[in-house]
Amino acid sequence: MSLYRGIACRRKFFWCYRLLSTYVTKTRYLFELKEDDDSCKKAQQTGAFYLFHSLAPLLQTSAHQYLAPRHSLLELERLLGKFGQDARRIEDSVLIGCSEQQEAWFALDLGLDSSFSLSASLHKPEMETELKGSFIELRKALFQLNARDASLLSTAQALLRWHDAHQFCSRSGQPTKKNVAGSKRVCPSNNIIYYPQIQVNLRELETAAWFSHDEVATALKRKGPYTQQQNGTFPFWLPPKLAISHQLIKEWVEKQTCSSLPA
Repeated sequence: MSLYRGIACRRKFFWCYRLLSTYVTKTRYLFELKEDDDSCKKAQQTGAFYLFHSLAPLLQTSAHQYLAPRHSLLELERLLGKFGQDARRIEDSVLIGCSEQQEAWFALDLGLDSSFSLSASLHKPEMETELKGSFIELRKALFQLNARDASLLSTAQALLRWHDAHQFCSRSGQPTKKNVAGSKRVCPSNNIIYYPQIQVNLRELETAAWFSHDEVATALKRKGPYTQQQNGTFPFWLPPKLAISHQLIKEWVEKQTCSSLPA
């Protein structure tokens, strides 16, 4: 029994170490793309693009779920050309992640205002026909997406929305310019740098707070009814196990646990 446990523990440690190693490699690669415009442009050549229209992602129906199709740079250039769009529109794309094989993933919104935009809104139905999909509000499709696509599209939507709302410098009023990855915007007139930052939207959320790894790990183990405590507060509670958000939180806790294991 002890031998079996020892083998099981070593296997678990091996997979945790491999998971951590992959995570670190991806993080370093993404950091490079965010800081080096030339590297990011090069990554676009072999990367994949998720398409949006007015913050609604392009989705295709498969059985009882939605799939988020990806397009190569060449396919995207052909699409833009077919609908009379300037190929420089691709400069509006933002980096949202990468695969374990370091294939960079980008998101591009064809419906938001752009200096390269001509009449994207007029072509929306034709684009959907051409792409064999539909631009669907993310909140309506979220629970019919797999965990990876749900996470990527949520990140993409938030980043695209931020760029759309920060096209001008709050101090000079001059247009800001984003870097290739979309990880920041700079005002050319005074060199002020603006970074995306996750603020509470009080129209959608009552409150928000930071929680430690231990608090989240404890919440994952908690069972029983959602009852008020003696001090009048309610315990930190997580979404149900079937929710995508629960699985994302669980994955994060497991990654942090693996990273804390001794070498």
